[in-house]
Amino acid sequence: MDTCCVELKQADGTVIAIDTLAVEREFVETWLDRRELDYLIYNDPAAYAELVLNGDVKAYLDTVRQGQ
Repeated sequence: MDTCCVELKQADGTVIAIDTLAVEREFVETWLDRRELDYLIYNDPAAYAELVLNGDVKAYLDTVRQGQ
């Protein structure tokens, strides 16, 4: 089930929830951007979370766009 959320559980039990729809509203410009982020969400959620938490989503999508 898609909850529109990526959750990270830290070793101390703290849970961080990332609202994927909010990230899309902020950074997605094309359907290709959405496809790229969706791929990460479903196939490498840890990499997706790292992008979001480090503030690298825009730079990542810019890099992907240049390669297309």
